[in-house]
Amino acid sequence: MVPRHSRYPNPRPAIPVSGFRIPNSGFGTIRIPQSAIRNPIPAFSLDRRPALPRLSAPMPGAARPFPFPHWLSCLVVLCGLLGCSSSSAPKKSAAPAKPLFNPPIPVPAPAPAPVPAAGPRVMLGIDVLEADGFAAVKGKKIGLLTHPAGVNRKGVPTIEVLRRAPGVQLVALYAVEHGLYNEHPAEKYFPDAIDPRTNIPVYSLYSGKGKNFRPTPAQLKPIDALVIDLQDIGTRSYTFSGAMKSAMEICFAHGKEVIVLDRPNPLGGLKVGGPPLDAEWMSDVGRFRVPYVHGLTMGELAQLAKATQAPGGLAVTDAQRAAAKLTVIPMRGWTRAMRWSETGLTFAPTSTRVRDFGAVQGYPMTGLGTMFTGFSHGVGNQHDFRGVWHAKIPFDVLEKDLRALNLPGLGFRKISVPNAKTGKPAVGLYVEINDYDAWQPCDLSFWLMKFACRLGPKNPFAALTDAQRRTFLVHVGSKAFYDDLVAKGARIDIDAWLRQWREQARVYQEQSKKYWLYR
Repeated sequence: MVPRHSRYPNPRPAIPVSGFRIPNSGFGTIRIPQSAIRNPIPAFSLDRRPALPRLSAPMPGAARPFPFPHWLSCLVVLCGLLGCSSSSAPKKSAAPAKPLFNPPIPVPAPAPAPVPAAGPRVMLGIDVLEADGFAAVKGKKIGLLTHPAGVNRKGVPTIEVLRRAPGVQLVALYAVEHGLYNEHPAEKYFPDAIDPRTNIPVYSLYSGKGKNFRPTPAQLKPIDALVIDLQDIGTRSYTFSGAMKSAMEICFAHGKEVIVLDRPNPLGGLKVGGPPLDAEWMSDVGRFRVPYVHGLTMGELAQLAKATQAPGGLAVTDAQRAAAKLTVIPMRGWTRAMRWSETGLTFAPTSTRVRDFGAVQGYPMTGLGTMFTGFSHGVGNQHDFRGVWHAKIPFDVLEKDLRALNLPGLGFRKISVPNAKTGKPAVGLYVEINDYDAWQPCDLSFWLMKFACRLGPKNPFAALTDAQRRTFLVHVGSKAFYDDLVAKGARIDIDAWLRQWREQARVYQEQSKKYWLYR
């Protein structure tokens, strides 16, 4: 390296700390580290070499010139002293002389990346979009409707993937229930804001101001196309599919393209069941007239909505429907028989109480059955939708009654978990899925309703307020079932209703095949 203070007769100008260029070196610009400039190699000068030893010794008599052979011998000694090496090692080791210039140490080539283990077998819609060079969004000003589960198969948020995509302008974000980062609890409205992580406007589709939680024309004005990347859980009353449908309606009414990045149905594409939705009870927790467990992906639901007239499909004019541009970016590697645990993907929480695949499975099993029944789902602050208990029913009695139902594919076991609030153990029954193929996702919920009617002389469903009655109906979806439950209470024939719904689900599944993107 070059010393800080040159001792050459004509010193060179100071070298800037940012680096310098060696002319005609073939190496381009070489950057000198700051540490080298702060700690330069000590100065060395050719005029400070060690003094040479005397070449003659005092001799008696008058001085006389060396004869030639003697000069030759001295020259050999001198060369040995000034040369680069010596054939014999010195008696005392000395520190090696520092060179005049130390060339920079070349940056070693990075070690080859280890061959990764087999990654997720499923490529999500965002992965396919990226693999295709973002062709569907390049050159467009786009908005993104997403949530925390909107990530690629490596776990990188879709927001970041699109924000850094070449030729793509992400100019607006749209947030559904629970917010952009799961910062809001269920059914909690929130206003528009600026995303502190990206400084991009966030438009709330859960502000409580707009009908059916759809974006307004003003919120759509900055964009050419709306990209939707929402992870559904395969159950109708989960609000994300309804948010997508509402956004599609307003986009098509104002000439905006919709691009859906598809994701797996965590329950698989073959699980269907539960009551279909009556048209009069459609709401933000039910915007599709499908069975409670519908068996479709978000991309397939989008295709169904575009092709179907209201109320089950989009409430747009025929001209708007014909002009509407819907692009679905399908997955690669996913099949209908594949449940989430077989995809190789890491499950990102979709809401504050659906934090894992176990809760996804439990949502249709216990969610409806714990409304207005006195039953609770979860045990302590764990096992959301997978644990059940009732304050008025002893655990051994509840376990015996549930086991006696012989529900296909299900088992029950008593569990105890620490309760952070009380300091005492919380006890409940954990619902196990022992046979996934035989499992009927919704059956348990309706048996819990019947059990609730046996607990006392009064039918709890007959005593619902108007608001509670509406809540029950928009979630369950069947006015006929509600009326039967109110009229008969503990005498209701749950098996008959389950058989009816299975037959309706079979017909629905056959009809919905025209929208399938996967087999």
